[in-house]
Amino acid sequence: MFIEYVYKIKLVQIMAIEELWQILTPILILIGFIVAGYALRFVLNVYITKLTRKTKTKIDDIIFDAIKVPIVAIFLIMGINFALERATFVPAEVMQYLPTISYLLILLIATWCTAKIITGILKYYGTVRPSVRTLVPTLQKIMKILIFFVAFILILDALGIQVTALVAAFGIGGLAVAFALQGTLSEFFAGVYIMSDRPVRVGDYIELDSGQKGYVEDIGWRSTKVRELPNNIIVVPNSKMAGAIVTNYYLPEPQMACLVQVGVSYDSDLKKVERVTIDVGKKVLKKVTGGIPEFEPFIRYHTFSDFSINFTVILRVKEFVDKYLITHEFIKELHKRYRKEGITIPFPIRTILMPKRRAS
Repeated sequence: MFIEYVYKIKLVQIMAIEELWQILTPILILIGFIVAGYALRFVLNVYITKLTRKTKTKIDDIIFDAIKVPIVAIFLIMGINFALERATFVPAEVMQYLPTISYLLILLIATWCTAKIITGILKYYGTVRPSVRTLVPTLQKIMKILIFFVAFILILDALGIQVTALVAAFGIGGLAVAFALQGTLSEFFAGVYIMSDRPVRVGDYIELDSGQKGYVEDIGWRSTKVRELPNNIIVVPNSKMAGAIVTNYYLPEPQMACLVQVGVSYDSDLKKVERVTIDVGKKVLKKVTGGIPEFEPFIRYHTFSDFSINFTVILRVKEFVDKYLITHEFIKELHKRYRKEGITIPFPIRTILMPKRRAS
């Protein structure tokens, strides 16, 4: 009897330990996953952060900042899933929905991370490329709508709802909207092309094939604004700008040659003319704002005209509009110096031969 009594007591103890272990096992699994999540985030914070700081781009920082926050949440969801699978006290009705619930929660977290990464990258490009800054808010909204729409379709599919008809309906609706907004979308994508290919940038001085010139003030999602020197604004639709022949005076760099046409008489000493003209050009480039002081001016004779020998003086200026002041001052100084040196700048001469009248 005593042995049987002791056996029963031990059996009860073993059963109690087993029941306790059945309760503790899910808790330990959950704690283990949480600890693993925090450990992984700690490792990423310590080591990955050091690596991202060494890179020049900020894209890796944006991606890391977006994924390091939900790591613990993902491990928590996985821990709850594994813990409940090991728990014997959870009803079977709850267990059959557990994988779907875990999938949906992870899908929502992944959607949030993706949206944060893409919007962060767009915002970063808006800071490093000022020309696309105006498009960033619009592109962020479009990308968020697309990301959450895809997540919505995946959620419906996970819940067993047929999404084929819904996707088809959205596709037909999208086509209808695209046809209705064809002009607007054309301008929008032309603006995206201009900002990505960058044939013109905000601040550049350009000339359109229509002859209009000015500084690019803004590149929007529908039009590009160009400010002329008289301070007028030209609004050019992006589709017209994308298809136009544009001369960009700021590419490959703002510095450019300033050409001045000059003519001297046939009696002039051409070597002296060249020496005097280059000397005047050097002085003008050094003292007038907008000139390149270290540039060595030169001339090129090119034409025997009716009354003069013509040549081109090549100077260099910092940007397009500087050539007006440089040319102005150069002509004044050159005229003064030519008079001093006895070099003649001829004007048109016509010799008229009159027939002699016979004496009556």
